[in-house]
Amino acid sequence: MKRIFLCLLAIIALAAADLSARTFVLAVGVSRQGLEGANDLSQTTKDAAAFRQVMQSHSKDITMLTSRYATRSAILSNLRKLAQTATDKDRIYFYFSGHGGEGAICAYDDVVTYDDIATTLASSKSPMIVCFIDACHAGSAAQGVGNAAALSGKKNIAVFTGCRPAEVSWEDAYVGAGYFTQSLIKGLRGKSDANADKRITVKELFKYCYNDVVTRSKGEQHPQLIAPAPIQQAALVKWK
Repeated sequence: MKRIFLCLLAIIALAAADLSARTFVLAVGVSRQGLEGANDLSQTTKDAAAFRQVMQSHSKDITMLTSRYATRSAILSNLRKLAQTATDKDRIYFYFSGHGGEGAICAYDDVVTYDDIATTLASSKSPMIVCFIDACHAGSAAQGVGNAAALSGKKNIAVFTGCRPAEVSWEDAYVGAGYFTQSLIKGLRGKSDANADKRITVKELFKYCYNDVVTRSKGEQHPQLIAPAPIQQAALVKWK
């Protein structure tokens, strides 16, 4: 009974959190891998720009890194800066679009493991850290592949992944975006507001993205959500 009561208190606190508190955003898009260009992606930089654009209505604290500027060192140093700056009232949103593998995303020059991300964010006082990963095999953030499980089970971290561990994350050149990112942007603009209260919760956004991506990929791509129950009820953004 005590555990249920404490859980309810956490849900109420998060749901009632003041969305006017600062939201720190890091948006990363890696369309090129090194200088060769053999594994270039066509939509990832556009994806990061689209995420930055939709977040501009909710935050003035936005950093974007793309292609050769999105090195392993740059990604982790910017995450570290956000972790150190955010107070116990602020939020951190990390968005990534690019190549991915089991237990890691691919920066311009090297891999960044989910353990790297979790370790970098571990010292943050932020009560709500949300990661959006649009990359192949992103669902491995929830599995024990190497140290990848470090992002799961954290009370203040929610992770949206564009696909399951064994799946790829598809791009759509016609609409100029990845399937998952396109759904994410539409959801954040209000499409996911199931109860029409002008607040997009983590759970609402995930349900919308899941259904939209599964439908448009014809069942080949399934977004995943890694988040404790209290955060699932928390509002990500307000929309007009």
